[in-house]
Amino acid sequence: MSFATTDLSDAHPEAQVCDPEFGDFGGNLAFHGVIKTLKVFEDNTLVRTILETPGEGRVLVIDGGGSLRCALVGGNLGVLAVKNGWVGIVVNGCIRDSEEIAGQDIGVKALGLHPRKSEKGLHSGHADKVVAFAGATFKPGAWLYADADGIVVSEQPIHS
Repeated sequence: MSFATTDLSDAHPEAQVCDPEFGDFGGNLAFHGVIKTLKVFEDNTLVRTILETPGEGRVLVIDGGGSLRCALVGGNLGVLAVKNGWVGIVVNGCIRDSEEIAGQDIGVKALGLHPRKSEKGLHSGHADKVVAFAGATFKPGAWLYADADGIVVSEQPIHS
C-alpha cells in the first residue's frame, strides 16, 4: 500500500487529518513512524535532550503552544536527530536554519520560520504526554504519516 497521506486518508476514514497549518522544511518531504511527544514553550532544552536519544525511526511531535516568537529546532538539532535515527519532527511552533535543515535527511514540518533561538531554562517541558493541535490529538505510540499533502495520525499502523 502507498504511504501517501491521500491514499491513507481515503482507505482509513477513521484516521485523523491535521489542519493544513504546516510548511515542509526538511530534506525529506515524506516520512512516517511511531510518535514521541513533547510539550514545551519557547525553551528547547528538552527537545535537545530527547533528540540525543535513539530515535529508532520515530517521529518527534513537539507542541510548542503555537508560539511564533522563537525557534524550537535549528540546524544543529536537525543534525543530532539524523545522527540518532529520528525520521521526522513536527513542530507546533517555528524552526530556524531552514537552508541547513532542507539539506538534512529528515522530514520537518513546522508552522513557520524564526531567526531567534529559544530561551534556555525559561520553562519546563513534559515528554510522553498526549498533546493536541491542528485539529488532531497526538498520543505517544500512535503513528504519524506525513508528506507534501499533509499529516495523518492513527492509533495503529495503517500501512502494509
